[in-house]
Amino acid sequence: MNKLWGMQEVADFLDVPINTLYQWRTRKYGPPGKRVGKYVRFVPDQVKAWVESLPDGTA
Repeated sequence: MNKLWGMQEVADFLDVPINTLYQWRTRKYGPPGKRVGKYVRFVPDQVKAWVESLPDGTA
């Protein structure tokens, strides 16, 4: 298993501000993330799959 990504790694990968990721989470949008203690962590393959699942012209 690959190392889990934090908010900064996902923000860098998607080229969006971290605040955008937090807003997406409150709206139940964005890549799936899991809470690990007080942190949100992401499986890199799931983030990439989420991007691939977006309709053309969305990302």
